[in-house]
Amino acid sequence: MERCPWCEGFDQYRRYHDEEWGVPVLDDQALFELLILEGAQAGLSWSTVLKKRESYRLAFDQFDPEQIAGYGEQKIAELMGNPGIIRNRLKIAATIGNAKAYLALQDSGQSFAGFLWGFIEHKPIHNARRTMADVPARTAESDAMSKALLQSGFKFVGSTICYAFMQASGMVNDHLVSCHRHGPVRALGGSWG
Repeated sequence: MERCPWCEGFDQYRRYHDEEWGVPVLDDQALFELLILEGAQAGLSWSTVLKKRESYRLAFDQFDPEQIAGYGEQKIAELMGNPGIIRNRLKIAATIGNAKAYLALQDSGQSFAGFLWGFIEHKPIHNARRTMADVPARTAESDAMSKALLQSGFKFVGSTICYAFMQASGMVNDHLVSCHRHGPVRALGGSWG
């Protein structure tokens, strides 16, 4: 079975590729979790974050934005001492700030999914990449998403992080055409809004 070459290395990575990566995510809180994890990856590999994902879910109250927005110094100190997550004070502070920005977006009447999917007109982009060299690190859509998220108060949402997020959340299908998941993910297509 042929896969995108980036996922080879260990079983959990292959399962993530085969079952999750590129599948459209429409749930607000699931998108929030994914955006936080993509930001945690900054400067590291996705495999590092993936191995810690369950620990992140426990440490950050299943990524409940309302709970995270209320974290104070005691909780930050607890997180800084947790070996199950990436103990970077800036990334932890960004997660708390991002929860507040998420809640502010919702308070304005905007769903997080609607806001994010709007950058691709609520319809997945299906690419036909043949090699990993064909896959860009960022696009005009990820540039626009990054700019809007930053203006809304989010952190660790640069264009490269946003593009990785778009690939992971199914906004973009960047499975290589030779990958066994390209066709099935394409078949999930559709339009949401």
